[in-house]
Amino acid sequence: METTAAAPYHSNQKLVIHLIRHAHGLHNLESERHRDPLKRIQYADPELSPLGWQQVREQRKDLSASGLLERIELVVTSPLTRTLQTSVGIFGSPLKDENTVGNGYQNGIKTPIFNHPPIIASELCRERLSKGRSRGSISQCRSRFPQIDFSLIEREDDILWEADERESNESVAAKGIKFIKWLLARKEKEIAVVSHGVFLQQTLIALKNEFDSSIEKEFLTPFGNCEIRSLKFFRESVVRLGQDYKKN
Repeated sequence: METTAAAPYHSNQKLVIHLIRHAHGLHNLESERHRDPLKRIQYADPELSPLGWQQVREQRKDLSASGLLERIELVVTSPLTRTLQTSVGIFGSPLKDENTVGNGYQNGIKTPIFNHPPIIASELCRERLSKGRSRGSISQCRSRFPQIDFSLIEREDDILWEADERESNESVAAKGIKFIKWLLARKEKEIAVVSHGVFLQQTLIALKNEFDSSIEKEFLTPFGNCEIRSLKFFRESVVRLGQDYKKN
């Protein structure tokens, strides 16, 4: 099923953007175990849980079978660990020699040196800024994820994090629109974005509210872990793509 709406850009080419929430993380596991926040283990930059790695393996298999894995020209990811792991796990190229990097495996996922498509990290699509949550240093990120390009991030440390402030939905939405416009200015025609639930949801809501979108309400609901939703942008419209798009 497809819906159309006014688009926030001017371009002669069409662009398909696949929005992907990170797989299940250790912080999600804590939220499920303890309803009381005071009883939860607090993670500044949580990694994927065992369930999350399973979701990554399954999503990679599905996207490979559908042909979508080969069509995507670029992956843009948030610089937080769970999104970096999700990006590499789904979109990283298989190793020719599994002994190239250590034993070649991490939680059942081969760790590649070279990627197709390329993966770049951007602060523009990171999660809502809030107390207790911050990314690691860029040096640490490069060491752990040498296959990801961090050149768009200028600061070594996380200067965006404000310990006593929680970013508003309005701020997240504004950041989302800025990010979408940045994507639309690029040359690629099919891009995957690996980000966070609040960021992705608020970005879709902003597209609907600010540009008179007719996207259905069901498309604006919270994202599940490792869920993919796709949009096609034209010169004068944005189209929501149905689940069957991956098979086209």
